[in-house]
Amino acid sequence: MGLKLFGIGHAAMDGDKDMAELKGIYILWYRELLRLRRDRPRLIASLGTPILYLIVFGFGLSRLMGTLAPGLNFTQFLFPGLLGMTVLMAALMSGMSVVWEREMGFLKEVLVAPLSRRAMVFGKAFGGATLAMLQGLILLVLAPLLGISLSLTSLLWLLPFLLLIAFALSSLGVLIASRTYTMEGFQVVLNLVLLPLIFLSGIFFPLTGLPGWLDVIVKINPITYGVEAIRHLILGPVVPSVAWFGRPVTLIEDTLVIVALAVIVTGLAIWSLSRQE
Repeated sequence: MGLKLFGIGHAAMDGDKDMAELKGIYILWYRELLRLRRDRPRLIASLGTPILYLIVFGFGLSRLMGTLAPGLNFTQFLFPGLLGMTVLMAALMSGMSVVWEREMGFLKEVLVAPLSRRAMVFGKAFGGATLAMLQGLILLVLAPLLGISLSLTSLLWLLPFLLLIAFALSSLGVLIASRTYTMEGFQVVLNLVLLPLIFLSGIFFPLTGLPGWLDVIVKINPITYGVEAIRHLILGPVVPSVAWFGRPVTLIEDTLVIVALAVIVTGLAIWSLSRQE
């Protein structure tokens, strides 16, 4: 499936550079979806971890944690965090395809194609973001079973935000993959990045009453703001949020943090791939 087979080289020779870029992004995006189509059990199996956490921590600790807010139990509190975790894990794991393509030799074809590194990163990141968002949407089906009602307005805000955070994390996955050369190395580095992002983002616990040192780490972690925004969009402002200088962070500020993360990691991924020969 070399890129030249899709006419990218021909478009570039004709001087239609912008069209070639868009076509390259589309091809790389579509290739990620084809991989999922051929491996559908992976999509279902990837939901096992959040569902297991929901059963063990949600239902297991719900009585112990009690009611966190009027009409809100711990299982309901946990659900938006697990939705964010699902998107996080799926988006970062999408970077594994870059390592696999390097081992199979396809990445070399992409690198020598008349396609900018920017288009390559955007194509891979959008492909990974789409897959991650699909997994999040499947998990979202469980919300009514937990007594969580979602309005149409909430969904209209939630879906683009999930796509935004999935894109940012997919770009991070591409960045990590661009600097690793084996599947084993990628998995080791990914675990070093993934575990702190998950356990220090407020997925499993409220963001109030934390020890000072933990509060600082949680605020530095950009995923905290993604999880908080997802929780706010699903549950509403019923749970105290992370505070800056004594005031709660707003949904707009949460979004700006994720946008900044997307810009930084995407730029670094483009720079890193630009150094690949």
